[in-house]
Amino acid sequence: MAARVKLYDTTLRDGTQGEGISLSVDDKLKIANKLDQLGVHYIEGGWPGSNPKDMNFFECAKGLSLEQAVITAFGSTCRPEVEAEKDPNLKRILESGVQAAAIFGKTWDFHVEEALQTSLEENVKMIYDSVRFLKENGLEVIFDAEHFFDGYKNKKEYALRTVMAAEEAGADCVTLCDTNGGSLPSEIASILSEVQEKLTVDLGIHCHNDGELGVANTLEAVKAGAIHIQGTINGYGERCGNANLVSVIPNLQLKMGINCVSAAQLKQLTEAAKYIHELANQTPPNSQPFTGKSAFAHKGGMHVSAVLKHPETYEHISPEEIGNERRVLVSELSGQSNLLFKAEELGLSLDKNNPAVKDTIDKMKIMEHKGYQYEAAEASFELLIRNGMGENHDYFQLDHFKIITHKEKEGTFTTEAVVKMIIQDQTVITAAEGNGPVNALDHALRKAVGEYYPIVHQMYLSDYKVRVLDEAEATASTVRVLIESSDGKETWSTIGVSANIIEASWHALVDSIRYYFMKQAGRLEGVKSFPSMPKEGVKNH
Repeated sequence: MAARVKLYDTTLRDGTQGEGISLSVDDKLKIANKLDQLGVHYIEGGWPGSNPKDMNFFECAKGLSLEQAVITAFGSTCRPEVEAEKDPNLKRILESGVQAAAIFGKTWDFHVEEALQTSLEENVKMIYDSVRFLKENGLEVIFDAEHFFDGYKNKKEYALRTVMAAEEAGADCVTLCDTNGGSLPSEIASILSEVQEKLTVDLGIHCHNDGELGVANTLEAVKAGAIHIQGTINGYGERCGNANLVSVIPNLQLKMGINCVSAAQLKQLTEAAKYIHELANQTPPNSQPFTGKSAFAHKGGMHVSAVLKHPETYEHISPEEIGNERRVLVSELSGQSNLLFKAEELGLSLDKNNPAVKDTIDKMKIMEHKGYQYEAAEASFELLIRNGMGENHDYFQLDHFKIITHKEKEGTFTTEAVVKMIIQDQTVITAAEGNGPVNALDHALRKAVGEYYPIVHQMYLSDYKVRVLDEAEATASTVRVLIESSDGKETWSTIGVSANIIEASWHALVDSIRYYFMKQAGRLEGVKSFPSMPKEGVKNH
């Protein structure tokens, strides 16, 4: 088995063929730098002959100061009946200025005859001449044997002829591609082993994920002898995507003992995955293995109790090895261990014998039964814990609010919110307009509180989400409102639940301000606390 493999990333080319993935030249340059820092050996930048953006990337990439990665161009073999020296796509590869190129050729006789509509002999000649041409011009050449596994299963002798032609022409590596993503791990391993007996050139693997086996097939190929590994970060790619290097790398390194990157680079894996999600404008899946937010999250009380004693009881690796972190969630499934862990995370000293522990767990379960979910609203959860410990952070009280929405015929909506509050023993009545009832209420609340606590103007609502909890009730459904707030440095999330969306929003808004004031207590003046008002005490007019 190889002691080390070479990583070939095709996020910038094959990854952008995935639905909803689009990268600017600047995005691609930033990702190339990140991949180099991660320890990737080859970065496929695109297809120079296909579009101006890719050609622009290759021109700009000449200015990158990469530590080890080799920028690689992608392309196809020459066209039928066209000499390699005269093929425009191959000439564009040379003009891109790269040191390495990956060219694909047909290896499945069905594709040769039906897609290319040429003879089997002509296709072999195209492969040989294209590889030879690029080698003669000083490039490192990787031959991507497209549809190889399907071709091998359909006509073994012909599939072997195509890759042997690439080897004879001087290819530095022959990559066997499961282009349709339909092969099983056992097939991958068996076929690659058979090919290895026929060729002396380095073998690579390129798997798609249509059978959700992209990673498994890649690992099997490595076990069978492949040393050149192709894939994309976060599994982006055509249809169901490519083999996900974010999973391939730690599996090879930590499970199979095959070196890919350094230990320090491996710790950058989670950050790199998130960074590329961000540039691709994709929401990172919480459940993404290894690097997802939930990959090392523990919820069940028995699980948490065991993990706190010995993390390996419910963790297959240490999250720190790949730059992730352990998280303990709180819910109706939580036990004492969850609460104590979260309290410690928050810097709170909470003894397990303290009656507040059981009371808080009971309160949390009641609230979750009503529809609250604290996993995504940790600011509200911290307020719940601190309240259970006897702390109060009610810097203001609501007397009532009313919201008026007015629409003129063929005109626009106008919404006004009026709030009456008690702040520092003073009755305060304010009104404000907004582009909707929640926006108007937010403005009125901040206007009232800001007279006594100007610091409120340093925070703002950065995200607002609503989920209907019992859709069968139609317009009478209970809704859950999640609000994300920020002061430009930190962000925090709060929650509100009610059959009235405005009331649910109010609870979340109030928690967001109370949490911020609690964290900024040293910057508040003249603070007075009031007894906690029950959630049900809000009057909504």
